[in-house]
Amino acid sequence: MIKYLSQFAIAFASLYALGIGALYLGQRSIQYQASTDRTTAPEAGLAGFQDIVLITPDGEKLVAWWKAPNPGKAITLYFHGNGGSLWNRRDRARSLTDDGRGLLMVSYRGYSGSTGSPTEAGLHTDALTAYDWIAKSYEPSRLVVYGESLGTGVAVRLASDRPVAGVILDAPYTSTAEVASKIYWYAPVGLLMLDQFRSLDIIQKIKAPLLVMHGTKDPVIPIEFGEKLFTAAHEPKTFVRLEGSGHSSNLEDGGLKAVDAFLSNVEIQIASSRSAKKAEVP
Repeated sequence: MIKYLSQFAIAFASLYALGIGALYLGQRSIQYQASTDRTTAPEAGLAGFQDIVLITPDGEKLVAWWKAPNPGKAITLYFHGNGGSLWNRRDRARSLTDDGRGLLMVSYRGYSGSTGSPTEAGLHTDALTAYDWIAKSYEPSRLVVYGESLGTGVAVRLASDRPVAGVILDAPYTSTAEVASKIYWYAPVGLLMLDQFRSLDIIQKIKAPLLVMHGTKDPVIPIEFGEKLFTAAHEPKTFVRLEGSGHSSNLEDGGLKAVDAFLSNVEIQIASSRSAKKAEVP
């Protein structure tokens, strides 16, 4: 009996090790479910948008949709989630610019026709590249960073490194490792995961106004992750709890109203700043 139990234990341990090894080697293909299909702004039906290509410092070419803002309007720098493509966000691009606001929606490396392969470091480089492109023509006081799901980690990191007028987090997490550990409870995720996007560790570096939206029925990133991240953030901050909303439809399930109010407040600050500068002129 002992012999058979020993053999079983060895077989089980071997299978477990193989499974963990496969999970480790394939983790980025699981974490980044990229569609490589490229869609132009005209093909997406986005009037007033331009297709642009941004070149990162490490030589990657990032596909992006850009719509310039009307005078006095805010600009949203949008970072999407881990799945799909720009095409899947075309309705959001339209909704976020209906009132004359600007938008730069970037396709990460490896997504939607952009070159390269996604990694945490790579996505942060992509974010900085997009920010710097906008900053060449517009003041940071007009720029609001919007992160969706995986993109919330990108947004938090960028806003902790660069000045922005506001941060919007749509279905955020404390870290991707903590989310993954709920799914792969049997694996030492904290030790093995390469790209952990530890937003909780840096959220306090953000001084800009913060809006967090989370659905109560989110099956991917449970709302308690968003609540925990929100608690750790500095004021001013607002949490919008969307009853019955899932993971990928918070903006459509009532969040757009909160986003519009948030961006309107940024535009009030823009107008106030302009008035103050005019008053200083002799």
